[in-house]
Amino acid sequence: MKKGVIKNSFKAAFPHTVPIFAGFWFLGLTYGIYMNVSGFSFWYPMLMSITIFAGSMEFVTVNLLMGAFDPLQAFVMTLMINARHLFYGISMLDKYKGTGWKKFYLIFGMCDESFSINYTADIPENCDKGWFMFFVNLLNHFYWFFGSTLGGIFGSFIGFNTEGIEFVMTAMFVVIFMEQWMKEKNHTSSLLGLGLSVLCLAAFGADDFILPSMIAILAVLTLLRKPLDKGGEAV
Repeated sequence: MKKGVIKNSFKAAFPHTVPIFAGFWFLGLTYGIYMNVSGFSFWYPMLMSITIFAGSMEFVTVNLLMGAFDPLQAFVMTLMINARHLFYGISMLDKYKGTGWKKFYLIFGMCDESFSINYTADIPENCDKGWFMFFVNLLNHFYWFFGSTLGGIFGSFIGFNTEGIEFVMTAMFVVIFMEQWMKEKNHTSSLLGLGLSVLCLAAFGADDFILPSMIAILAVLTLLRKPLDKGGEAV
């Protein structure tokens, strides 16, 4: 592989990731501060942003670390939150062919934003497909790592009252839900999710309703997949 091709691949990939930088840097910064005010050293957000690299799950991990040790709950919750990546991976099987050793990092570092870029981007002829996708993943990964580490380091120097900053996780999921709601033509699955969550909240209480509600949502949507598809909604 010529160095010029690798350089061209980086130059072509970088502009695609610039819009991601602002969002990842700010959200990562907030996550690092959140970890700091929750009593964790900057090493935690720094290492977690490298090894986990799943923004929503990293926010949830804060509560898991502060709660009782429950590996089964952590495993199931992680699987539920990131289940969409199973479908991302299937759709990228052909694109990842012939990428060699880079395929391992492409699989590990595939977040929503990197998937969107690598799946839709028109890669220039003077670039290598594998290196282009590799740099997209690497740059987005670095943006998140940089923001998280910076927030963890400087969180202790913040002079204003950070009480309530943990609400950023709730706000993030609300925004994700609202974006999905606006994209949907049929809101049946969203309403089912809300309804089942409320029922589980009433049945299991605020401390234990998340896992049962996610299992219930997955089961119900799986059973109703065909009717919802016929109604014009992909779930």
